[in-house]
Amino acid sequence: MDRTVRIGGASGFWGDSSVGAPQLVAGGDVDYLVFDYLAELTMSILAAARGKDPSLGYATDFVQVTMKSILGEVARRGIRVISNAGGVNPQACARALQALAAEQGVPLKVAVVTGDDVQVLVPRLREQGVRELQSGATLPERLLTANAYLGALPIRDALAAGAQVVITGRCVDSAVTLGALMHAFGWREDDWDRLASGSLAGHVIECGCQATGGLHTDWEQVPDWPHIGYPVIECHADGSFVVTKPNGTGGLVNTAVVAEQMLYEIGDPRRYLLPDVTCDFTGVRLEQAGEQRVRVSGARGLPPGPDYKVSATFMDGWRCTGQLTIVGFDAARKAQRTGEAILARTRELFAQRRWLPYTRTRIEVLGSELANYGPHARTQDVREAVLQVAVMHPQKEALELFAREIAPAGTSWSPGTTGAGGRPSPAPTIRQFAFLVDKGLVQPQVHLDGEVLEVRVPTGQAPVPPPGATPAVDPVLPHPDWPQVPLVQLAWARSGDKGNHSNIGVIARRPEWLPWLRGQLTPEQVKEWLAHLVQDEVWRYDVPGIHALNFLCTEALDGGGMASLRNDPLGKGMAQILLAMPVAVPPGWR
Repeated sequence: MDRTVRIGGASGFWGDSSVGAPQLVAGGDVDYLVFDYLAELTMSILAAARGKDPSLGYATDFVQVTMKSILGEVARRGIRVISNAGGVNPQACARALQALAAEQGVPLKVAVVTGDDVQVLVPRLREQGVRELQSGATLPERLLTANAYLGALPIRDALAAGAQVVITGRCVDSAVTLGALMHAFGWREDDWDRLASGSLAGHVIECGCQATGGLHTDWEQVPDWPHIGYPVIECHADGSFVVTKPNGTGGLVNTAVVAEQMLYEIGDPRRYLLPDVTCDFTGVRLEQAGEQRVRVSGARGLPPGPDYKVSATFMDGWRCTGQLTIVGFDAARKAQRTGEAILARTRELFAQRRWLPYTRTRIEVLGSELANYGPHARTQDVREAVLQVAVMHPQKEALELFAREIAPAGTSWSPGTTGAGGRPSPAPTIRQFAFLVDKGLVQPQVHLDGEVLEVRVPTGQAPVPPPGATPAVDPVLPHPDWPQVPLVQLAWARSGDKGNHSNIGVIARRPEWLPWLRGQLTPEQVKEWLAHLVQDEVWRYDVPGIHALNFLCTEALDGGGMASLRNDPLGKGMAQILLAMPVAVPPGWR
């Protein structure tokens, strides 16, 4: 069992570049190729497509673009493919892939994982009083989709049955990797440390190039963006693995890049909850093991909880977003007044027609820093800015009127108004509703060669116990005479979303600087710096293995996802805002 299994991460979302899979097949020397396509709201988009055409409802690019270009070589070399491209119709995805294989004359065994769709359970769950995980709201009257995040066991079983390609619907992003590793190394269902390590391996590569220099704080150090390498992990039976990329590709793999991705959207690193294992990443160690190679070890695991997380979606009215460019002196103030005028005029028109008022509105002046940096903005006096007005309303007709009243600003109000472009179109407001369902109510299945295999998933686990205190690095409080520098000079950071919460991972550039960060990046100070964005509490978690702090900023994204009217609904810019925070350092600190 001292062999190495190589897995390539070819896609981070539906819409990722088409170069990933061919690059990994040509130069990655991989045993497995894994794809992640399903952002939380992608399922509702796929459900709408299936409603119009029963043969759709899956990520069509996976078949018609990606597999079409690599299928022959994948089959010839025995590379096994695992993808959640099935969306809400994995069997249709499999049929399309098998038709492509027949067209190319490639024999192919395709397995389909089903069981994640829990719509049939909704009436029962409604009677039980199921509540949304973050808001505590009750189930909406009508759901568009309701899919449980399945784990790695169905994928493992499909591979064991001989599948060359495994297509799933909704599963946790890291499961496509963990399932391959459980099959390759024969890991037991209760081998918690290895399952945690395999889940971390999957987490690192689930966002594609974010593991190879994408979104890196020190972006200027990342070479050759057009040819950035997609990630490859070299995995060992003990759970340790090396992150790398194909030779000759661009990008960067070092401990800072991997640390940023490790903390990405994990919440409490002591209790990263997955269906197969509860992960504790606080003791993970990263080691530069050569050029473009980082060794990862030290993940620990606990038994999982008794439930699956379900991501449901529902329609909540309509939304529309219009933009104008304002040029010249006082551009930001002119843009703000223009946005206010558009809303005032359309509100009056609504009242004349006896329509309801807007559900929500938001004006953002992009380029002035005010929308994201708030009181910390330094460039309010810009000479060009983009006005963005986003609105929600129960009626599509009202937002069609709103859309018509944007372009008239070009001749009515501010000098230097331009860039109207085409008239924006109202779109359904699709919102997420997350809740838990007992694993015993969900039965995953594997469909292969006309047979249906029931997947045995352990159920009835005890709730996950709360974590104990993580050994923390003692803080160093600054002296009043110490000079101040922006946080970016002391740390790397990356941010993302967890529903309506923002997750910001901060890693000290040197281990000895962590006490300074801990003394000044308290939850209270971070909340104060981000007070214009964060509406509730900030929680801080220590990650001493990589000399880092992870912050969970609650109620920070204006609803998050499609519920948000912000230009940054997923909180991708929040780490950049935090990196501008002044931090005191001792004289001669470098």
